[in-house]
Amino acid sequence: MNHVGFQAKRLVQLALPVLIAQVTQTMMGFIDTVMAGRVSAVDMAAVAIGTSLWLPALLFVQGLLMAFTPMFAHYHGANDQKAIQPLAFQAGYIAIIGSIGVVVFLTFAEQIFSMMALDPEMARLSIGYLEGFAWGVPAFILYQVLRGCSEGISYTLPTMVIGFVGLAVNIPANYVFIYGHLGMPAMGGAGCGLATALVFWAMLIAMIIYMQFHQKFKELAPFKAFHKPHLRTMWDMTKHGLPIAMALFFEVSLFAVIALLLAPLGAIVVAGHQIALNFSSIVFMLPLSIGIAVSIRVGYYLGQDKPEISALITKLGLAIAFALAVITAIFTVVFRYQIAHLYNSNPEVVTLAASLMFLAALYQLSDSVQVVAAGALRGYKDTRSAFYITLVSYWAVGMALGYTLARTDLIVPAMGAHGFWIGLIAGLTSAALLFALRLRYIQKRGFSKEVISNTSNH
Repeated sequence: MNHVGFQAKRLVQLALPVLIAQVTQTMMGFIDTVMAGRVSAVDMAAVAIGTSLWLPALLFVQGLLMAFTPMFAHYHGANDQKAIQPLAFQAGYIAIIGSIGVVVFLTFAEQIFSMMALDPEMARLSIGYLEGFAWGVPAFILYQVLRGCSEGISYTLPTMVIGFVGLAVNIPANYVFIYGHLGMPAMGGAGCGLATALVFWAMLIAMIIYMQFHQKFKELAPFKAFHKPHLRTMWDMTKHGLPIAMALFFEVSLFAVIALLLAPLGAIVVAGHQIALNFSSIVFMLPLSIGIAVSIRVGYYLGQDKPEISALITKLGLAIAFALAVITAIFTVVFRYQIAHLYNSNPEVVTLAASLMFLAALYQLSDSVQVVAAGALRGYKDTRSAFYITLVSYWAVGMALGYTLARTDLIVPAMGAHGFWIGLIAGLTSAALLFALRLRYIQKRGFSKEVISNTSNH
């Protein structure tokens, strides 16, 4: 096998377990919704509302920690495994501080829901759901640190295995707490939060056991020594992670605001938009997984001081992701009505969702390029650009154009949901171009081990 073929195969080998892990995570959310929905529509809505509150907060902290994985990969490539463990401890301290922040934020749920003028029963169930969920926040965030260590040494299999562990715990835990079994009271949608907390702790404990006893982590020895907090390192890594965290926040908040702006247009419009968006988010897991793999491999070869291979891997990742996006886009267009029918049987909803699928197909093409390019930039330790690019692309371009087309008559008569989707495509295309230009600049400027070390270690 030639060198290009080897690198392409390695990328796919790394990306596949990550993809399966992402699918299991999505399946857990789907199972939560279905099992809570079997109690009542109010219970299902309570889980959805609670999720909309914790998701941006948790993703923000996860974004802070995403800066560590390419750094772990860099040390792995430099054959300096001993440097990973002390850095992982600093990531753990950031995770603990971040989890405290998320839990404190969730304690304000009652005040936030009162401002939203929610139905009292729905608010009660949502608060109960978040109270249970909060117990699992530290476990989820600490798990992300261990996952980053594993992926940083180019070993993504545990991510997949632990995903299945979470799925295996999720269903029986929901059964016990939602419906009331094994002596537990039936908590409805609120029980879903407690079940999710148990899932997170099961995933963390399973990952600790895996890393403690698996031969792959023998040299890394993650739990062999203790390292005290090093404030300078923590601050430097937080600065590297903050742009990624903000970029994730910009993305999540964009979709949340679009949903709110579409709400006055009626349930049909909201449902049609949600179907197209949900399907696109499932498809997005393909390029996301490749982007994570590219980030790992770029960091690995920069650690070996082989920037030419890092550049090759970036090109391969972009080509594979775009080729897959072309396939999924064609699939989306051809089977748009069948896909919509899987979600809803209302003819008006299906018709709207199917028409939005055309735009969703174009959306997938731009999305594949921007997520892989952003992953490569993380591998190059260039995280600050993500902040500016996502802010400009998602909000200054995507939201501004989307709102103008969807809700005003300034350019054309108000287009409703279609206008926002055109805005999303414009925003993602802008992000793809800007990330690609930044990537080319970083690669031309040249990166050596010394440059990267100076930006990340003190």
